[in-house]
Amino acid sequence: MTDKYLKITLKRSPIGYKKNQRVTAETLGLRKLNSTVTHKATPQIVGMVKQIIHLLEVEEVDSK
Repeated sequence: MTDKYLKITLKRSPIGYKKNQRVTAETLGLRKLNSTVTHKATPQIVGMVKQIIHLLEVEEVDSK
């Protein structure tokens, strides 16, 4: 059984967007431009990614 993970990279700055979008980026662990994190593709993570997809680059990977 392979778990799906998302490799998430912050490509655009959240400055100038609503505060909840900046907080969502920080909650995902994205604090600097071009920083990358890997999270398990849970419904909560997918929902956060959808909120700020215009700032991100997302890849689906099989494992960490």
